[in-house]
Parts: sequence; C-alpha cells; structure tokens
Amino acid sequence: MASEKIINLKATDFSAEVLNSDIPVMVDFWAPWCGPCRMVSPVMEQLAAEYEGKAKICKVNVDDEGQLAAQFGVMSIPAIFVFSGGKVVAQATGAYPKSHFAQMLDEVIK
Repeated sequence: MASEKIINLKATDFSAEVLNSDIPVMVDFWAPWCGPCRMVSPVMEQLAAEYEGKAKICKVNVDDEGQLAAQFGVMSIPAIFVFSGGKVVAQATGAYPKSHFAQMLDEVIK
C-alpha cells in the first residue's frame, strides 16, 4: 500500500510530476506480482518521508502503464530511475538496501 507521500503515476501525469519537477524525482517501476518490488516498497515509503520537500518518490505500475515503462527501456523490475531537470541521472535495477537508493538521491540533491 502506497503512502500519501508516494505519487502513483499514470502516463498522463508523468511530464507534470517528473519531467517538469523542480526537485529530483525517484521513480520506481514495479508490478504487484513482483517479489523484489514488494521488498523495495517499504524502502520507498521511508525515502518518501525522509526526503519530503527535497525529492519526490513516485511509482509506476508497469502492468497498467506498459507504454511508459517501454519509453524508458524498462526490461526488468524493480527499475528505479532518478530524474533531475527532466533527464535520467541515475538508475538501478533490482532490490538494494535503502542506503543505495538514498545515495542515488543524495548525489543529485543540491
């Protein structure tokens, strides 16, 4: 279950929430049937709370938004992308410790 701090993205709001954001955005491409995605979910919840106001945490359900996943070349999930200034500046595929994802954000937060 996603927290109120996590934005569940649809293709229609991707540009407004991610590409045009004035703060970095971490996007978690996931699916409900994916075991590693379920492991990453609580980490994203924690990051959403800890980075509130400094970065956004968003999720894209690849089953519902397959075209969006294809647009970014997502072949395996979970796929985590960090966007800054409308561009992908970091990415990781798979379940990692929270510190790994936090470092990805810290490197782009000014």
